[in-house]
Amino acid sequence: MSEAEWRQASRDGSAKVAVASMIGSAVESYDFFIYGTAAAGWFGRIFFHTTEPIVGIMASFATLAVGFLMRPFGGYLAGHYGDRVGRKAVLIWSLLAMGAATVLIGFLPTYEQAGVAAPIMLILLRMVQGVGFGAEWGGAVLMACEHAPAHRRGFFGAVPQVGIPLGLLLANGSFLLSSELFEGDWIWRAPFLVSFVMVAVGMFIRLNVHESPAFEQVKSQNRIIQRPAAQVIRQDWRSILKIVGLRMAETGGYYITTSFMLSYVVLAKISTPRHVLWGTLIGSALGLLTHLAYGALSDRIGRKPVFLFGALFTILFGVPMFLLINTGSIIMIITAIALSLVLSHDPIFAVESSWFSEQFPANIRSSGISLGYNGASVVAGLLPMIATALYGAVGWTGPAILFSVLGLISTKCALSMRETAPAVKPQHGDTFAEA
Repeated sequence: MSEAEWRQASRDGSAKVAVASMIGSAVESYDFFIYGTAAAGWFGRIFFHTTEPIVGIMASFATLAVGFLMRPFGGYLAGHYGDRVGRKAVLIWSLLAMGAATVLIGFLPTYEQAGVAAPIMLILLRMVQGVGFGAEWGGAVLMACEHAPAHRRGFFGAVPQVGIPLGLLLANGSFLLSSELFEGDWIWRAPFLVSFVMVAVGMFIRLNVHESPAFEQVKSQNRIIQRPAAQVIRQDWRSILKIVGLRMAETGGYYITTSFMLSYVVLAKISTPRHVLWGTLIGSALGLLTHLAYGALSDRIGRKPVFLFGALFTILFGVPMFLLINTGSIIMIITAIALSLVLSHDPIFAVESSWFSEQFPANIRSSGISLGYNGASVVAGLLPMIATALYGAVGWTGPAILFSVLGLISTKCALSMRETAPAVKPQHGDTFAEA
């Protein structure tokens, strides 16, 4: 994107909205991802009474999955109220729900202190986290896409996506720093408690952005639907299912690469979680740039080719990724994790916001993308647990093949999707703002 185009975007407010959406997404992603890190490294032995490490990790990943199972409910609420009340209102309450649950987790007693009440409270707060995070994505990306100029929608749609690697960068960085500064419980508690400051900053930023022009147009034309989420489920359920399939390589592969791999290197006695965290940090740092590059590229060559590059790489990289990690070399582990994030996850995730948004008309758009996006989370949340079970049954080849199968599913779905980038399909025009 040229400097002149960015200055123009700054004047018309689209740059400000995109950056605000990105910062808010980073805060919510931080909150959600510190749970995944803590679940893999600490919660199995802190909240569950078991002498078997793999059983504790499975139980811990089960609570991780609970959050994912609640995300479709959050997506339903976000879609319904995003299409009826506005995108901005959803961004506010989703951040509050996520932030409150995260800080309270930091205060939870352990199993030794409170017995079975400890994991019960953990699960309840994880459910609230899931609802908040499920509501977050649709509002954030729509604010960015619906404020963006048509020929740069891929780029501006990728800006909020940068919040995901930024949140992961902050989450893993906070655990690395916490492990250097604290001992015992404070290692995992400190990142949760620090979330209070980040949520306050995110809330201040989100309160100062304007509502989406596409929603304002729908409202002024009296085209608001009484039950938008129910209508899109009834009339366009095929598009929702396609989005679920499209996300398998991105979200499923992501949690195998990050959450599962933290426990895998310990169970297989290959290395320590710290080396996986460093790989994740480096991959996430690169992701701050690669998401924007992939988004800009999709404005030029289309959403589908960029997406397919990431999906095909996922198919091919399953076994090589584990072979690199199985060497036990710090360099190889870091390289494997970083490559998975930059070449598998990032090209897919960068174009999802614009590509998914362009599939639905404005008056049901929030519902359509929120339901599809979060529907995939039901499967993704179970994958670290499934990968752990596969490893226990057949060894590392189980999760390696699982990783590749996820890429195959997304590739098949992508081939059936229509291209929507205005520069690639100019004969159809761009009816995004009016749709």
